[in-house]
Amino acid sequence: MGSNLGFRILPLERRAEQSLVDRFARIASPLISDNMNRLQGSAAGLVPIHRSGKLTGTAFTVKTRAGDNLMVHKAIDIAAPGDVIVVDAGGDTTQAILGEIMLRLARKKGIAGYVVDGAIRDSQAFRETDYPCFARGITHRGPYKDGPGEIGVAVNVGGMIVHPGDIIVGDEDGLVAIPLDHANEVIALAEEQQRREKGIMDSIDDGTVDRSWINAALRQKGCVLP
Repeated sequence: MGSNLGFRILPLERRAEQSLVDRFARIASPLISDNMNRLQGSAAGLVPIHRSGKLTGTAFTVKTRAGDNLMVHKAIDIAAPGDVIVVDAGGDTTQAILGEIMLRLARKKGIAGYVVDGAIRDSQAFRETDYPCFARGITHRGPYKDGPGEIGVAVNVGGMIVHPGDIIVGDEDGLVAIPLDHANEVIALAEEQQRREKGIMDSIDDGTVDRSWINAALRQKGCVLP
């Protein structure tokens, strides 16, 4: 029997502890990106479709043919509560990958949200809810249900490589994917940066902020200051 590439469902073998996911839920995506050197994880062109609400959870990945959602339906059935269904639909926006029915199914199951490098439809239903959905576009044209597609493989969403089990964080500033093997290190650094930045905000408010670093940086570059 062959490997049946294009029609595979692979198990998700590792998920982050919920306590770790909860820590990421309290950190803004820019701070997470900063502590992955602003290079790892950047999903260009995907925007929040929902009204409000932060997205955090474990990546449950789906790769599908553009305009086809057969494997996305299967992912809804087998994903665990707290998972984020991350769909690589090739960035195509001519056919919707999901709509209101799939929104309701996922929300009922406790799935944390959607990331779709493709289009959705029934956009008003998403805009009226706090259920997180990030997508590339909107169209009235519905999907096909023929395949091919794969679950549990590495995917590319907006240039961001997502591996099964990565921690996904999405907010008003964008999406990041944190490799599970590095998640504890990244969250510790991001939390420390959050504390430092709070100190800076407080010093701005009380008038004690130190801006001498700007002139120091300019002098180091050879700039003659007035």
